[in-house]
Amino acid sequence: MFKANRTCPSRPALYPDRVTHTPAIPEDDAWAAVLARDRAFDGRFVTGVLSTGIYCRPSCAARHPRRENVRFFVDGAAARGAGLRPCLRCLPDDVSRDERAVLAAIEAIKAAGQSLALADLAAQCGYSPAHFQRVFARHTGLSPAAYARALQTERMAQTLTGAVSVTDAIYDAGYSGPSRFYSAAQDRLGMAPSAWAHGGRGVTIRWAIVPTSLGSMLVAATDKGVCRLSFNEDEAALRARFPHAVLEQGGEAFAALLADVIAAVEAPGSHAHIPLDVKGTAFQEAVWQALRRIPPGETRSYAQIAAEVGRPGAVRAAGSANGANNVAVLIPCHRVIRSDGSLGGYAYGLEIKQRLLDKERAGSGE
Repeated sequence: MFKANRTCPSRPALYPDRVTHTPAIPEDDAWAAVLARDRAFDGRFVTGVLSTGIYCRPSCAARHPRRENVRFFVDGAAARGAGLRPCLRCLPDDVSRDERAVLAAIEAIKAAGQSLALADLAAQCGYSPAHFQRVFARHTGLSPAAYARALQTERMAQTLTGAVSVTDAIYDAGYSGPSRFYSAAQDRLGMAPSAWAHGGRGVTIRWAIVPTSLGSMLVAATDKGVCRLSFNEDEAALRARFPHAVLEQGGEAFAALLADVIAAVEAPGSHAHIPLDVKGTAFQEAVWQALRRIPPGETRSYAQIAAEVGRPGAVRAAGSANGANNVAVLIPCHRVIRSDGSLGGYAYGLEIKQRLLDKERAGSGE
């Protein structure tokens, strides 16, 4: 941290405990975010350091101050009103500028209906391309190009649902031609567009129900990856989700995948190598990516997840995206709890959620 000039006569008095300056985040959570240098909290509050007379982002890379010297403020204006000045290392007041730049880029991408050149987006916002790529990814969980692809995928699914023909859907979704559309559909949806339009007709899903220490577990996968992982469900529930798919039990390739999934559930840890075949809106996919970045043994609040994907006000939407997850454990929605530390909800019951968290904490040495 940069040292304040303690002899400066013009420095105003500090009023760190003024109630109107307090952020709507429990102080213990705010301090934990500072210790973790958690970028998901940047823009939600600033950290005032009384011993130096400055305020920082929660993610500031400078050496951590002593806890007794720290006060939390809702924003830079509140901290300045209390006599503090911004850190020259982390530039806490630039967070709002970053957010405005990201929102402007998103609007430009939506208006264009396609990916835009990174250099053009960056120039529009007054950033270098490399810096803007980092800013955008920090706030949305995706690069600008990946965000544009996710928006096209979302439109693709929406237009296919009501399209008269796949050809109509290609152009309605903003693609320049069939080859680009089919390539994106295979990559993002895990099935051909015509099959998607007809409820997955013709797609083969292999599945099994196996016993685990957490109870009966259903695992289902397409050729692209796992499309469903749930507890205490049966074939009827699977068929209700994929009414026109061909369901087949077992298979040699599926058996190997199933073994990996069972291991991931019984000994939670890194399972990024297990392929998934999931689809959601751009926001849902950003939330799911944020969930997969939570280290085993750790938890996040719904508010933290919303902030990490660049939508700090969308706490309920983050909760809905969490609940829309079709692949338990591998997309670890069980690692999201309420801000007060309570478990919150879980589709398969709080007992399973608690046992998953206990397994992970034991495995991480906590």
